Amino acid sequence: MTLTLHGLPISNYYNKVKMALLEKGVPFAEAHAATHSTDEAVLRASPLAKIPFVTTPEGALCESQVIVDWIEVRWPQPPLLPADAFAAAKVRELTTFLDWHLEMAARQLYGPAFFGAPPLSEANGARVRRQLEASIAAFQRIARFAPYVAGEHFTQADLAAFNHLPLVGMASKAAYGQDLLLAAGVDYKAYLQRVGERPSAQKVVADRKAAQQAAR
Repeated sequence: MTLTLHGLPISNYYNKVKMALLEKGVPFAEAHAATHSTDEAVLRASPLAKIPFVTTPEGALCESQVIVDWIEVRWPQPPLLPADAFAAAKVRELTTFLDWHLEMAARQLYGPAFFGAPPLSEANGARVRRQLEASIAAFQRIARFAPYVAGEHFTQADLAAFNHLPLVGMASKAAYGQDLLLAAGVDYKAYLQRVGERPSAQKVVADRKAAQQAAR
């Protein structure tokens, strides 16, 4: 099967999928695709022109978690979900929380933090901070870091956590002068170091840094 991952190596959601493929040992190619494309070929694969998306002989798929779930079924070894149905659901719960609550709250800060956009208004900044602090407090209730984010084993939740948590920390520090994860007592630095020892993580980080350097 010829599988191509489309997107940008600086995208955390792209890297979430890329790590899944690398962990599984799945051969794949990479193709550049920017967000907000008006290319009809891109829109056929990703109707909102979001990245990442994949193209395969069977067709195209978009939405990072949909792709990760497909990868898990198509290439079940090594597993990134527990065999037990409820334990697998708990991993999906944590992944959903990371993607749709924690990261999406922090994403409102990315423009001024990383891309030179004007700072948020005082009211908007305060609103996002409240939302982010509430999401962090809730994340603390379900994250385990024992040693991985969902527990003893590396899972799909780590694909999200490894790629999202640094951005949450950096964006909040840029916006508010402090890393709100660390301020809340989420000691994620040791976790990132542990996951960063995995070949998949090292590849993702190296390719991201190379892309960032090339863009300067």
